[in-house]
This record gives sequence, C-alpha cells and structure tokens, in this order.
Amino acid sequence: MSDRVLGVACLLLSAFYIFMATQIQTSFITDYLGPKFFPILIASLLAIAAIFPIIKPDPDPDWPGIGRLVEIVFAVAVMVAYTYALPVAGFVVSTAITAGILSWRLGAKPVAAATAGVSISVGIYVVFHLILQLSLARGPWGF
Repeated sequence: MSDRVLGVACLLLSAFYIFMATQIQTSFITDYLGPKFFPILIASLLAIAAIFPIIKPDPDPDWPGIGRLVEIVFAVAVMVAYTYALPVAGFVVSTAITAGILSWRLGAKPVAAATAGVSISVGIYVVFHLILQLSLARGPWGF
C-alpha cells in the first residue's frame, strides 16, 4: 500500500511540475526546444517511474528508519537553501558549500567533504562556464 501512495504522490508531483513548466515565459527568440523542454522531460520520466509502484507494489516494502528519513529531509532542506543562496552567493560558493555538506552527510570526513565540495564546484564551473560558455549565477565576487 505504501508503494502505491508513494507512486501516486510522485505522479501528482510530476503533474504539478509539468504545469509549472508550462508557465515559463519564453521570448520570441528561443532555441528549438525552448526552456520548457527539460523540466517537462524530467517530469515525464518521473511520471513513468511513478506508474510502476502503482501497478506492481512491493508486497513487503523495506522503508528506512526515522534516522534515515531525517537525513533525507535534511538533504532536501540543504537543496532548498541552495536555491536561495545561488543568486546571492553565486554558483561557485553556494555549490561548494552544498556539495561539501552533502558529502559530509554521505559519510566523508569534514576535511575530505570540504575538499570534495570545492573540487566539485570548481570542476563544474570550469566545464560549464569556461569551456561550454554557459551562464552560471554570479555572486558578489563575479563567479
């Protein structure tokens, strides 16, 4: 039963996500796919994945304990804070902090997590901004 509830929740989330993606305003000059394509693609994949547990639920589901659920809620809170910090602190700083925190919660020691956070942030910045010339959020330091 709980698998079906999760499947229905994911299906409703995907419908909401598609609805919100259709609300994205586009200018008359845009690429062929437009900015709505990727969110709708992700929501469609979520909807397809949500159908499976509705049709064939696990007869004996193994749900995580309360500690793991708290960790999941914490990770979601960190990602929500990341979305708010991104336009203020910029991509490099906010991504380094977020990746470091998530690495720490995944089991890395604090120094290794901080190193991973900085490495991930700088690596993504180099690939997407410097090599692919994509625009990333700039912070008060210009990166």
